Amino acid sequence: ALAVVAVIVVSATNDANLHLWQLFQRLFGDGEGFGDGDQQACSGIVQLMADMLETMYLAPGIGLAAPQIGVTKRIIVVDTAGKDEDPQPYKMVNPELLGVSEETWIHEEGCLSLPEHYADVERPERIAVRYLDETGTRKELEADGLLATCIQHEMDHLDGLLFVDHISALKRNMILRKLTKSKKLDLANAAE
Repeated sequence: ALAVVAVIVVSATNDANLHLWQLFQRLFGDGEGFGDGDQQACSGIVQLMADMLETMYLAPGIGLAAPQIGVTKRIIVVDTAGKDEDPQPYKMVNPELLGVSEETWIHEEGCLSLPEHYADVERPERIAVRYLDETGTRKELEADGLLATCIQHEMDHLDGLLFVDHISALKRNMILRKLTKSKKLDLANAAE
C-alpha cells in the first residue's frame, strides 16, 4: 500500500494527489493509529471516511479505498452521482458481498492508483453488499450498473487487487509499462 502512495506522490500534479499525500502524512506523521473498540478509534475512522470522501471528490473520482492511502483498514467510500446530481455518498466499513448476478456488464475503469490509465472491465451487473456505515449501523445494499462496479472495484483494493487484475495479461502489461515509463520521466524531471 505504501508503494501506491509513493506512485501518487511522485506523479502529484493536481490538488487531489496533494491531498492524498497530506492525508497520509496526517495519519502516519504523528504516530497515532486506530485502536479497536474505543471512542477515539471510532471518531478517527469517521474522520478518515470524511477525509477520503473529500479527497475522492477533489480527484475527481467516484471511489476510494483506505489501502490506496496506506491505511490497512477495510474501508471504502463511493459516490457515483453525476455532476448535475446531489452527492449520494456511501461510506462502508468491512463491506462484504452477499451475492452477485450471473449477468455481467463491461465498463471502462480507471484508478487513482494508476493515474490516467483505463481499461474495459467485465464485472457482475448487480450485487448485494453488507457493511457498517459511519455510525456503526449494519446495512445491506442492492446495487447495479455503475454503483455495483464502483463498489466491486473499491472492494478489490481491500484484497490487494487493481482493475488491471481483471483484464488480459497483454493489456495489463501495456498499462504497467506505460506507468513505469511515466514514473521514470517524473523522477527524471524532478531531478533536473
